[in-house]
Amino acid sequence: MNQTGTLYFFCGKMGAGKSTKSIQLAKDKHAVLLSEDEWLSSLFPNQIKTFDDYLKFSLQIKPLVKKHVQNILSVGTDVVMDFPANTKKQREWFLDMASGVNACHQLIYLNVKNEQCLRQIERRRTEQPERAPFDTEAMFFRVTKFFEAPEASEGLNILELCGDEWQKG
Repeated sequence: MNQTGTLYFFCGKMGAGKSTKSIQLAKDKHAVLLSEDEWLSSLFPNQIKTFDDYLKFSLQIKPLVKKHVQNILSVGTDVVMDFPANTKKQREWFLDMASGVNACHQLIYLNVKNEQCLRQIERRRTEQPERAPFDTEAMFFRVTKFFEAPEASEGLNILELCGDEWQKG
């Protein structure tokens, strides 16, 4: 019987640390890291100017990404996805991806307060000036209104980390 890899993905508000944690976890697990930001900027350079542009292009890459991830999982390699799992619908996509190849999964929920997210977004604006047009307090609140915390009823393997707790482990 072939052993499949494990799919790791993240839930957390904008600025919670999902990208930072995904890089750390991929190194720790010797896993393939896939970043939505990297895929979108490579495939659609200079075309994402608004939140609606992001939604449109993100939706376009999902079928390709799903097949790619399932192929990687099928050969026994773990995958860490730096793609948002911040709504029930997004999480269903991840669960479907893993279950489609009988792979294990883990949702890592970074439960971080708004104030800390906003501090981290401000820091990111300085460190990554190219993100400044999107990394604003207004965008944080616009995106956060769609955020849905994961629930046990979704059938996910959830690891919840609060505040800076994930940085310690």
